[in-house]
Amino acid sequence: MRLLLAEDEAAMSEALKDILIYHKYQVDTVDNGEDALAYAQVGEYDGIILDIMMPKMDGLQVLSVLRGRGSRTPVLLLTARGEVEERIRGLDAGADDYLTKPFAMGELLARVRAMLRRGVEYTPEILRCGEVSLDPGSCELIGCGRSIPLSRMEYLLMELLMMNQGTYLSAEVILSKVWGYDSDAEPGNVWVYISYLRKKLTELGCGVGIKVKRGIGYTLEVLS
Repeated sequence: MRLLLAEDEAAMSEALKDILIYHKYQVDTVDNGEDALAYAQVGEYDGIILDIMMPKMDGLQVLSVLRGRGSRTPVLLLTARGEVEERIRGLDAGADDYLTKPFAMGELLARVRAMLRRGVEYTPEILRCGEVSLDPGSCELIGCGRSIPLSRMEYLLMELLMMNQGTYLSAEVILSKVWGYDSDAEPGNVWVYISYLRKKLTELGCGVGIKVKRGIGYTLEVLS
């Protein structure tokens, strides 16, 4: 499998390239958006790992141009801590997935494998819990014949819950994953957005809800 890695931080790029090559991927690297676009247009890649913050042309611009020109190559976006707006914009622009820095190399490899399994399909994965689905393209909760739009923070929180169904996530974990490590948000913010989502899930009426265990955390599951 041949990958294009676009990352402007030299140390990060070298580390990612080494781990990918170790796992038998062929990797071409570039350190700016203009080169990323040029390589992506002329090379035959099975997948692209694209950092958002790059010189000359940012990752979102590169992605938008590629999709606008009909490229169906799967794309994994790398985002800086707390860049909530960019995550949403990236999914809307046609990214298959995103990974927030800092991340474990094992998670990167798992996301690359998942991206490549989707082959030429670049439509972002729709997550599901019971009869409720989360559409990354429209940022909507869908189920039982209804759809309800989500704000960007609601979307990111619901995505995290759907990806960890049955596991209780603490407020601290949610804050770091959704708001970012450097955010001033507090556990009370988590509860506010959990309340918003619980209300919207109730509106759908599909028997899916968020359970709370005091002192432990929150989990999404099909209600019995």
